[in-house]
Amino acid sequence: MSDQTHETEHSPKTGGHSVDPQLTDDPMQEASLHVEKWEGIWIRVSVGMTVVFIAAITLAALSFGISVPGATARINPATLNDPGSPFATPGLRELAPGKYEAYMVAQTWNFLPDKLEVPVGAEVTFYITARDVVHGIKIAGTNVNMMALPGQVSTLRATFDTPGTYNYICHEYCGYVAGAPIGHHTMYGQITVLPADETAQVTTE
Repeated sequence: MSDQTHETEHSPKTGGHSVDPQLTDDPMQEASLHVEKWEGIWIRVSVGMTVVFIAAITLAALSFGISVPGATARINPATLNDPGSPFATPGLRELAPGKYEAYMVAQTWNFLPDKLEVPVGAEVTFYITARDVVHGIKIAGTNVNMMALPGQVSTLRATFDTPGTYNYICHEYCGYVAGAPIGHHTMYGQITVLPADETAQVTTE
């Protein structure tokens, strides 16, 4: 009798049977998700870093004009000098006032052309390919940093708002002769951005 009385006082019953409190419909009885302290901290850090990375990429693209180089076309390196090829006479072409295209060829161990002149504020779209092996081009002070690959035309656009000299170099180790690195370090060129009051004529084709 005492056992039955104890059960009545402390155990919920349904139809004369005891019920496990964890199986009731009371939402307060449901177990909550438990996250350890340091696990929660690292989850928050990971989410925060992801947000920062996305914001940095968006800011770089919209505010600083940094973009990923594109591959606009395929071209046979053996036909670069054929009539009608824009790379047969590499150089600068004016499309409209302040807008230019620059067709460039990278080869062992120089750029064609290795000197360009544009007026301040010029927007230049660069098209570059390689004649022989894998090269690269980096124009200091701009977002132009891309590979020059045989058979592929790579492109990027840059705007030159500040007068001065912008050097460009081959950043891809492009071979050696007789086991010795020869010529790669000499593969560079210059873009001269002329100030507005300069009377020098920009050479275009």
